[in-house]
Amino acid sequence: MSDIVKGLQDLRYLNWTKSRKSSGTAGSFLKAYDDSGTVKKYYKLSDYDPVRGIIGHECVNEIIVQRLLRLLGIEHLEYRLVHALINLNDHEIETYLCESEDYKKKGETKIALEDYYALEKKEGQTPFDFCIENGWDEYVYYLLITDYLILNRDRHGANIEVLRSAKTKSIRLAPLFDHGLSLVCRCHTADELKQYDVLEDKRVQAFIGSGSTLENLKLVPKEIIGALPKLSENDFDSLFDDLFEILGKEYCKKIREMIRERWYSLGNL
Repeated sequence: MSDIVKGLQDLRYLNWTKSRKSSGTAGSFLKAYDDSGTVKKYYKLSDYDPVRGIIGHECVNEIIVQRLLRLLGIEHLEYRLVHALINLNDHEIETYLCESEDYKKKGETKIALEDYYALEKKEGQTPFDFCIENGWDEYVYYLLITDYLILNRDRHGANIEVLRSAKTKSIRLAPLFDHGLSLVCRCHTADELKQYDVLEDKRVQAFIGSGSTLENLKLVPKEIIGALPKLSENDFDSLFDDLFEILGKEYCKKIREMIRERWYSLGNL
């Protein structure tokens, strides 16, 4: 199934509400859901301003990142980028939004990792050590690698979820999700895009590790990095299939440069 739906979909029936705003995150990120069918579907918009409208491209970022994670074989939530007509504040808006399905299995409940950690951690135990003790080491290593490659600004403790099943007595972490606040998400003008340093170690919000995605790589064993699939120039190109007309050529070029340069710097580390 394609991860882009270009035909205009009528989603004016959706009811959009504000999601939790993360500390330091500008803008209001709106979400909706549809549970009228056999599968519950979730929708989210890019950054929305009541005056300027939809000003971000976070939904496109989700598609770029999921394509990268597919290449690397890292488990993640699958999104579709949908061309849609929506109703927002009594205004009809044509935009591209993200659609996903529930990743919980039947009988599972979810809790934010930060809440589960608060309930179950040992005295003085860091979130990183807590995850390693629970057997989630590989998951955490891939998460830290991902967040370095895309410079994820918003991996707070609710953007990682614990899924529990009382029936099967199982516990696992949800597939990686919510990568919109990454890449060049803060660039809204041509000048900002041109001046953006793709390797700069900007401060980020991270529940596991520190506020530096570069420093967090020190938590990852070298053999884990070395075992990653090798990416080619064609692989980097494939991240942007059918996205040039949606995001714009200059944005695609800059994001490609960012992922490519960070990928090779990861190898050098």
